[in-house]
Amino acid sequence: MSKLKIISLAFALALMMVSISSCAQPSTAQPTASPSTSSSAAPSSTSPLVGSWRMTSLEMGAAGKLQPVPYSGQIIFTESGGVSVQAMNPDANAADTLYTRTGYEAYYGTYTVDETARTFTMTIRSSLVRDLIGQRLTRAFKVSGGTLVLTPTDASEGWRVTYERF
Repeated sequence: MSKLKIISLAFALALMMVSISSCAQPSTAQPTASPSTSSSAAPSSTSPLVGSWRMTSLEMGAAGKLQPVPYSGQIIFTESGGVSVQAMNPDANAADTLYTRTGYEAYYGTYTVDETARTFTMTIRSSLVRDLIGQRLTRAFKVSGGTLVLTPTDASEGWRVTYERF
């Protein structure tokens, strides 16, 4: 196939993708409350979680003995209940974990907030680690000024992530 035909096909495909995406209707589905707690609800614009957050530190280890781990990433919470997480270990050969592949973590889904317990629960819709799809992950949170700290609800998991709003 000639270079001209390949370029023409690529251009046609790009135009088709643009027209398809411009016709797509945004989802109006709303997250549902967690069945485990009656006080969970879809976030509102006043939820302190709503916004974009850049990871400033990740610490892992036994409770009380957390050690810094070189990571970068971000988490985004939308007013409509969407959440997206990206995190990366600079070591591309890092061992796989429950949440990562080759040092990279990526997933998105919906979330509900339990303001009383200061937790949120994410329902994973898509993930780099496919075993996470459909899972519900609950995290404790604390927001102070422009800082967000996330911890597991089970302290034996041994981690803490700190973010700054951007």
